Amino acid sequence: MSDRSAIEWTEATWNPSTGCDRISAGCDNCYALTLAKRLKAMGSAKYQSDGDPRTSGPGFGVAIHESDLGLPFRWRRPRIVFVNSMSDLFHARVPAGFVQQVFQVMAATPQHTYQVLTKRATRLERLAGSLPWPENVWMGVSVENASQLRRVDALRSVPAAVRFISAEPMLGSLAGLNLTGIDWLIAGGESGPRARPADGQWLRELRDDCVCNGVAFFFKQWGGRTPKAGGRMLDGRTWEQMPAGRAPAALQPAG
Repeated sequence: MSDRSAIEWTEATWNPSTGCDRISAGCDNCYALTLAKRLKAMGSAKYQSDGDPRTSGPGFGVAIHESDLGLPFRWRRPRIVFVNSMSDLFHARVPAGFVQQVFQVMAATPQHTYQVLTKRATRLERLAGSLPWPENVWMGVSVENASQLRRVDALRSVPAAVRFISAEPMLGSLAGLNLTGIDWLIAGGESGPRARPADGQWLRELRDDCVCNGVAFFFKQWGGRTPKAGGRMLDGRTWEQMPAGRAPAALQPAG
């Protein structure tokens, strides 16, 4: 767990599972895979190869870490926590029983706010009925282009207190996106040496749709070789809106 996440819309990260593999175009330049290789080279036990030929690379095989389930109980200060920044909790190789354990921990620690993000929306929808959905759990799906809009339909069926979309890395227009039942949308361009550029028109379409539908809009970055290369200004201002009445004080914009 990291208490100093560089991700603008959260405070900390918690990885009770690690590892993943490609599911769509948004995965092509996966930051987590690159970071996992670095952590493996540094000797981090979580990212050593599991010897499974199905994994997407050394040190990035899907693995669960039961020893990490107790971490939130030991945090004294309330936190906003991004769950599984280095994995996808709804990956097929994460047992359903373990997903339930993670949700039980979140339900038992209401002082924290948890943000769960997945690309595996079909499995999310299938498991949702067997999971507790406390007020402190926000559930989101990643949608990088129009071919993945079905993930939003699956998200709408989930009884989460806050439902959100992460349009990052944004690789195409989401014009006509149905925002019914959505509370928050994060948008941003890709970063890294092979970053694919985001068209400003795609971002403005999303912003305007959010404004018209009363959905909180958070513009994370333009992207580029580094996350900060293109800055965070969109039409002369920053957009750091959070879900109405839901944002913890630590994530409220200043002023």
